[in-house]
Amino acid sequence: MGLPHVGISLGDVSGIGPEVTAAALTKPSVRKVLVPVIFGDGPTLARFPAFRRYARVEPSALGRVEGPTVVEVTRLAEKDRVPGEPSREGGRAQYAFVTAAIDAMRAGHVDALCTAPVSKEQISRAGIPFMGHTEVLAEAFGVDVMMLMDGPRVRVALATNHVPLADLPRLLTVDGLTAQLKLLSRSLEPVVGHKPRIAVLGLNPHAGEGGLLGREEVEVIGPAIRKARAARVDANGPIPADGLFAKPDEVGARYDAVLAMYHDQGLIPAKALDFERTVNVTLGLPVPRTSPDHGTAYAIAGKGEASCVPMVEALLKAAQLAGARLAHQATGRRARPGPLRPSPGR
Repeated sequence: MGLPHVGISLGDVSGIGPEVTAAALTKPSVRKVLVPVIFGDGPTLARFPAFRRYARVEPSALGRVEGPTVVEVTRLAEKDRVPGEPSREGGRAQYAFVTAAIDAMRAGHVDALCTAPVSKEQISRAGIPFMGHTEVLAEAFGVDVMMLMDGPRVRVALATNHVPLADLPRLLTVDGLTAQLKLLSRSLEPVVGHKPRIAVLGLNPHAGEGGLLGREEVEVIGPAIRKARAARVDANGPIPADGLFAKPDEVGARYDAVLAMYHDQGLIPAKALDFERTVNVTLGLPVPRTSPDHGTAYAIAGKGEASCVPMVEALLKAAQLAGARLAHQATGRRARPGPLRPSPGR
């Protein structure tokens, strides 16, 4: 079967994406489990000795490569690729890296995608409407997706992503939550090796107190859990978020994943428990997508201060998920990959 080919979109060239990608790809633990295919800016990548040894191709000439490869999507002027100084052309370029990677996903040239951090602001300044990778990928493939924060102690999926809190009550529906619970269960079963046990959080304080503090648990979340259980999804709740995350070690022992109702309800505990090793995973795509859980960090870009650990984790997770998917396709049955988290000391 060979190693999975992992596409890597370079993110904002003025942020820390290029340097953490370069550092992560020097790690033996990463090199031995994947073939990197980097979609980025030629002159930016040429700054890093590791990338000078990679094969180089234009996007139109890309096929199923045999080894580490740089896909030169752009050749930015020097003024548009200065670390710590984002530019409008850099904003346009980072979006181009993503779209080129999506084309490669569609063509089967890569088996997974790992996205370095982008700047929504800079992409928008370039005149491109952009809410995030998750939304772009969902539209590109015409599928419903979910964001999963996959950490070493807990996995947290989100029922809603980048939406105002005022819109939550109308966005949460019985059928929508039922479909998400099915998607979460279906996506995680090949990874955990059994039908995943899912904790479902309430929306309101104390999960609504039986309707005293809100009706969503009674009228939407509870019925969705019952419908999902009828479809053989091991969903449990609704559970108050503060009570569940008060004992985080017990969460990971009792549940394979948690479904949070909104962005901060899920991301705050996930990031607080283990910021560096928590990976952003998009579920529901035909090809796995991961991302490190941090931003462009302009203030430290180019100074050699950025940790590559989050990028290492995101690449390892992409390789693991792609490997499980390829094994499933090759054997016709669900595959059990190796350990869910890489051992320390890379």
